[in-house]
Amino acid sequence: MDLGVKLKRLRLQCGLTQEELADRCELTKGYISQLENNLTSPSIATLMDILAVLGSDLKSFFNEEVDEQIVFKEQDFFEKEDDGELITWLVPNSLKNEMEPILLTLQTGVSTTEDMPHEGEEFGYVLQGQAILHLGKKEYEIKAGNSFYFTSKKRHYIENKSQETAKILWVSSPPTF
Repeated sequence: MDLGVKLKRLRLQCGLTQEELADRCELTKGYISQLENNLTSPSIATLMDILAVLGSDLKSFFNEEVDEQIVFKEQDFFEKEDDGELITWLVPNSLKNEMEPILLTLQTGVSTTEDMPHEGEEFGYVLQGQAILHLGKKEYEIKAGNSFYFTSKKRHYIENKSQETAKILWVSSPPTF
């Protein structure tokens, strides 16, 4: 952590000059300048006084939130292609999350690998084409504009028997792809 930069940023957010901050803390402008340029370090008591003037406290000041990525662009995606099946991971490193969204593209005559029963839930939305969802001993026809949702307690896979490519937005929780 760059203490000086963080103090300066906080001071500027409060609209104070170095001199104004120094006066309110009974310090010198030169000392504030040295702090902001990391030429000296304050005692805990002095830092607490400065933070109080700046409307903060030790806990808030030292709590560094990590900026996590919220928006993912095409260059962030990861793809795996295998014999007419293309899986595009829409959120990189989604294995650490509770959900794993993918874009599944199946060419004509291709099916996903059969997934054995496991804990979790799955959701899909057919963006293009049509396919067959195999769930246990049942088959469900799914077409563009249809969605599906099931618990993953039965074997399942998707098969494209149609004459056009099928594209499905598929979300698994927990991640399994």
